Amino acid sequence: MQLREIAVVKTGLVLSRKKVEFEHETMSTYKLITLRNITNDGTIDLTTYDEFKSNDVLDSHYFTQEGDVLIRLSHPNTAVYIDKEASGLLIPSYFAIIKVDKSKFLPEFLAWYLNSKEVKKEFERFQSGTRIPSTNQNVIKTLPVSVTTIEKQQILIDIYRLHLKEKELYRMLIEEKEKWLAGLSKQILHKSEDNHG
Repeated sequence: MQLREIAVVKTGLVLSRKKVEFEHETMSTYKLITLRNITNDGTIDLTTYDEFKSNDVLDSHYFTQEGDVLIRLSHPNTAVYIDKEASGLLIPSYFAIIKVDKSKFLPEFLAWYLNSKEVKKEFERFQSGTRIPSTNQNVIKTLPVSVTTIEKQQILIDIYRLHLKEKELYRMLIEEKEKWLAGLSKQILHKSEDNHG
């Protein structure tokens, strides 16, 4: 089965077509999702956004909606699931928007699947021989998808969520250990200065 059989794939807005040249031309200002918002593990960093000043009021299909899957059209082709918190962001043309048939596939599972090593190899196969590795809609539409039950998809999503939480806890632990080591080092160095002073 190919992705096009279970989803509709479109690209985001070509920003140059709607970007204001002069401040007084601004019709609307939107929060823009950029490559910086996408982490390597397929999550969205919601801490900062770029603002996009448009010379027009933009159609709703250019904005993230809960249940969408976005995929970066350039290497490393990271896919992200759009939850409620990440909805309402303007999508530029360097992302494809995937709207999946939820009766067949859970969007969050599809995002996980698109980030798998097997799919990354498919992207590399299509991009081999090109200087700037990029992907188009047709490549995404023809990606093979593994058919499995909704129940199994949910189990994989639950395991993946736990994995992400665990990674975050390890990251926080390492950060705390770094602070502890820095403080201990400073304390030891000051004590040795006092003893020799």
